[in-house]
This record gives sequence, C-alpha cells and structure tokens, in this order.
Amino acid sequence: MNVAVWPAEPSPGLLKAMALAGFDPTLITDLPDADRDIVSDWEALVVELDDEAPHQLRTVLRISQEFGVPVLIVAGRDHAMLLESAGAGTDFVLDPADPVEIRLRLRRIIRSDPVDHVVHFKDLALNTATYQATVAGRPVDLTYMEYELLRFFVEHQGRVWSREQLLSKVWGYDYYGGARTVDVHVRRLRSKLGEERASWITTVRSVGYRFG
Repeated sequence: MNVAVWPAEPSPGLLKAMALAGFDPTLITDLPDADRDIVSDWEALVVELDDEAPHQLRTVLRISQEFGVPVLIVAGRDHAMLLESAGAGTDFVLDPADPVEIRLRLRRIIRSDPVDHVVHFKDLALNTATYQATVAGRPVDLTYMEYELLRFFVEHQGRVWSREQLLSKVWGYDYYGGARTVDVHVRRLRSKLGEERASWITTVRSVGYRFG
C-alpha cells in the first residue's frame, strides 16, 4: 500500500508503529499545496495531529473531500473532541498508535464501500462501516478487537479455527501476543452476547473455536 504521512517529521512512535504494521510511508512536507497528480498515488493519508491540530484537520479534510483520498488521523486524547468534525472516508487511532490497529484501520478505509454494509447472523447485526453491533436491536458495546473477532466469526461460520489461525487472521501475522489473547476475547464476547447466545461460539477441545 502506498501510504503518505503528514507532517513530514512524525513522532518516532508513529514511524515505529507503521513499520511494525508493514508500511514504508511517504513523508509529505507541503500537504496544503499537494495537487491531484501527487495525491492520486496515495491509497491513504495518515496525519498526526500536533499543536496546530485545528489547522491540520481542516487541511486534511479538504484534501480528502477534494481528491477522495481516505484519511487516518492519529490524535492524542486532548484532540479527541476535534474528531467530531471528521466525515466519511476518515478514521482515527488514539496516540500512542498500535501497529495492529493501524494496519486494520488503514485496510478498512482503503477498501471501504461508501454504502453501509451490515452482516447478519440470526438476530445479530454488525455494521462494518460504523463498527456498530446490535443483538435483537439492542446495541452491544464491543472493543475494536472484540468487534473484529466477532465479524471474522460471522463471516466464516461453521469452520473450526485454531487459536494460532485466529491470531494471524484477526490480529495479524506479526502480532506478538499469545494464544491466551484469543481465549480472553472469546470469553468477553460470550459474556457480552449473553447467556442465550454464548453457545454461538463453540470450543473445540484441543483445536480452537467454531462459530455458528
């Protein structure tokens, strides 16, 4: 993926996170003066908000709207309120950026369909454009990775997946966490889905998990 980063001197933490996520980004110096020929080469633009956050946000939203390039915003918690003005084609991660989340969110905005897409299983609905989940019409509060794991299960019903396969497919091949991460997230999903629906995720002894 050809991903650009602005400003041209991002924090070492962001550069490290992007490298671990598998990106070698193009560093942009003069984003406000970028023209269509330059921007057309980018699959996404990552902007790290700093002391000039309001000006930065106005600039990247203009670029996004004018040229149709998706934007991933890296923001500290003190800039979180500014993100309410971000529109379609944008997403954000909170600083310090996590490599797995960067990869997943960039992959999502680059491939996103402007039309909301809802995945169903029985009375469960997952909106893959808004990250919202409902059961019988009631919202389910899921973390980002809980949502991603549940979406993967729904989209791959009936097959047994080992913990190692789930780590690779959902968290990414270069994720350094152990298999216990999967068990913890499955336990939380069962709890949040409720007693009647917890059995949707079946433990296959000595192998892994099956959904459906």
